[in-house]
Amino acid sequence: MQYRTLGRTGVQVSTLALGAMNFGAIGRTTQDEATALVDAALEAGINLIDTADMYSGGESEEMVGKAIAGRRDDIVLATKAGMPMSDERNHQGSSRRWLVTELDASLRRLGVDHVDLYQIHRWDPTTSDEETLSALTDLQRAGKIRCFGSSTFPAHRIVQAQWAARENHLSRYVTEQPSYSILQRGIESHVLPVTEQYGLGVLVWSPLASGWLSGAVREGRDITTSRSTFMPQRFDTAIPSNRARLDAVEQLAEVAEEAGLTLIQLALGFVTAHPAVTTALIGPRTLEHLRSYLAAADTVLSADVLDAIDAIVAPGTDLAAHEKYDTPPALLDPSLRRR
Repeated sequence: MQYRTLGRTGVQVSTLALGAMNFGAIGRTTQDEATALVDAALEAGINLIDTADMYSGGESEEMVGKAIAGRRDDIVLATKAGMPMSDERNHQGSSRRWLVTELDASLRRLGVDHVDLYQIHRWDPTTSDEETLSALTDLQRAGKIRCFGSSTFPAHRIVQAQWAARENHLSRYVTEQPSYSILQRGIESHVLPVTEQYGLGVLVWSPLASGWLSGAVREGRDITTSRSTFMPQRFDTAIPSNRARLDAVEQLAEVAEEAGLTLIQLALGFVTAHPAVTTALIGPRTLEHLRSYLAAADTVLSADVLDAIDAIVAPGTDLAAHEKYDTPPALLDPSLRRR
């Protein structure tokens, strides 16, 4: 396992991190299975575990808490808040009112007195940066969080938040967690240059593109990735963007084979090769999945392989741009762009 410094925090983290989204109802994972995954990940050298309050309605945090009991100090523990936790209108977002309340709930579920990294799950256009950053700064000073970051923020919001922190003498976001894979490279043109400029640590999610790069999606085969059951449109090859992804996957599989790698090793080796990326989040449901991901822990792609990837999916290109989660709200809601 390789390790890198998380931004400018001085904290060393493994280049593969354990994402716990599949713990609980989402991944149909039991506590025993979750604990086994944590055990195997830690034994392999992974030292960062990332979860969120909304994963299976808090069940993921509870499972992570039980799995790490007795060894908390050896783990860089990260969680997130901001996505809706109920139908109540104020049980979401990044207001001081909600973050103070929800962090305490996360700490109870995790069974700890602090988290190392607390992340705002999505940019909240209804709350000012000053409101959010002042709340996070106070929580940091109270010892409940060591540092804080953003997740899936557009580049201009990352810059705005850095400016707001400096202007108001507040602590700043020290990490960003964007979606990044061979098939979704858009952040190379805007987000990653900004994170490098501000020295942010970068934890990338979905490096296997929701299963497209796991080997489960290939031409002429039945799709076996679990996500196809609750996101069928994302794998319907009659849709042009999905057809483009499938064509790219077939070419990438040839590159991997010629390099003596699995497709997973190619995919994970690609994202961790970028100098702006600190760690790639892997989200296994089974030990078999985890072992296939861990095989990429020390994968270093040659310049020839990286060039071959660039020839298939050009730098800065998203093959499914409509699946990005950083679209300005006014482009999604007509009422916000019309008088």
